[in-house]
Amino acid sequence: MNILAEHPGALTGIQRGIERESLRTQANGVLAQTSHPTELGKALTHSTITTDFAESLLEFITPVSTDTQVLFQQLEDIHHYTATRLGDEQLWPLSMPCYCHDESDIQLAQYGSSNIGKMKTVYRQGLHHRYGSMMQIISGVHYNFSLPTQFWQIKKAPGLSEQDKISAGYMALIRNFYRYGWVIPYLFGASPALCRSFLQGKESSLAFQELGKGTVYLPHATSLRLSDLGYTNSAQADLCVCYNSLPQYLDSVQQAVNTHAHEFAKIGVKVDGEYKQLNDNVLQIENELYAPIRPKRVSKSGEKPRQALASSGIEYIEVRSLDVNPFAAIGISQQQSYFLDTFLTWCALKPSAEFDTSRCSEYKENFTKVVLEGRNPALKLEISRQEMTIAQWGDELTQEWLAVATMLDRDNNTDKFSQAVNDFNLSFAEPGRTLSGQLLSQLQATGKDNGEFALDLAKQYKQELLASDFQYWQAQDFEQFKLDSELAQRQIESSDDKDFDTFLQDYFNS
Repeated sequence: MNILAEHPGALTGIQRGIERESLRTQANGVLAQTSHPTELGKALTHSTITTDFAESLLEFITPVSTDTQVLFQQLEDIHHYTATRLGDEQLWPLSMPCYCHDESDIQLAQYGSSNIGKMKTVYRQGLHHRYGSMMQIISGVHYNFSLPTQFWQIKKAPGLSEQDKISAGYMALIRNFYRYGWVIPYLFGASPALCRSFLQGKESSLAFQELGKGTVYLPHATSLRLSDLGYTNSAQADLCVCYNSLPQYLDSVQQAVNTHAHEFAKIGVKVDGEYKQLNDNVLQIENELYAPIRPKRVSKSGEKPRQALASSGIEYIEVRSLDVNPFAAIGISQQQSYFLDTFLTWCALKPSAEFDTSRCSEYKENFTKVVLEGRNPALKLEISRQEMTIAQWGDELTQEWLAVATMLDRDNNTDKFSQAVNDFNLSFAEPGRTLSGQLLSQLQATGKDNGEFALDLAKQYKQELLASDFQYWQAQDFEQFKLDSELAQRQIESSDDKDFDTFLQDYFNS
């Protein structure tokens, strides 16, 4: 922290962006069966509104911003505009889907007739065959974060180029995120319960309790989304991804992309002239790697993510362990953003030794414990072979976060960073204040099912969004985004000069 005290302004200009996923549902909460609304433009090329796995799974993407207020104005505008174009449909306010009784109701996202558009749909076809579609329509929030140039300039790294120093710094941040990342599902996990329909009649070894007509929950869970039930991948459990350096990380991901998987070979790749998956390797492409945090760089046209990282280094990190906040109409609150900025900056500042294999399992066990029983006051986590309760550890960490928050406040002329840390600190001693604690207590107090509770919120948020005004953009801006996306997709489709088989072969050989 001393180095920050000596360099005022080192934390001015942090860049962040948000990606929020949300299912489109019918007025009764059932998954929408309609195609991506034409008024929202082309999902392949739209700058702010696209789709994730399914036609009904919207993804809203903000531009990068150095101003948190502007960031949230943009996210609210995207939601407002979308709400005005959804007709009778609405946005589902929970991470976990409900009222979906058959996987055949989940239509894969479509991206037009271009080779890259077809590739995106075939990739999703592969996800469907490998893991099932239900897991793929779980929604989350991704938080993209990068530290300013002047921060890296004051960091000492003898013998490293500026690019390598920054990449090494982000890898150190990622390692600390793995050590302390249990904090995110503890505070912001919001899926302690789920609709029984999600289980598709499968038995679970988890000791679920029942609520209402069709809700199951774990009394102390924080994020079933991040459990083996949800959006993690036990099929990838044996993958050994190394975070000690960027080259080691890229090598381990490359190996997974190139390694044949006997289990997935049974599916077949091209069967009766139709693609069932892109290939039968452990990962079809790098994006299939499930991780709570990823190193990232914006790729140039035709460049794979790992090629961009290898040639130009890490540009930012993407946090992927955030549940949708059901108490925010746009899925995340500004206060969460201020806390995340503080936490991630602290992860970059705190000494971060390289991982050895045994300690890696310790961090994963802590994460799993918090996901399934984080609000149990008696739960103990392991740190450096010692055990601590979450209340003890959280209180200890808060003192370190406050030191960073004070510097962020100073460099950004505000008190919101330290205010967020102080407010969330109360949740360590009072688990009921966490998002999962609030959600479960409301379900129990009202006697409502998870789905019924979410449906009420969805209707409320739609009315709020319709009643709101644009804050950063105007309707004509979104109309232009739509036209731009249509033009861009036409250009991509008209410039294709090879058949799909050749395109795929060239892509994987590049």
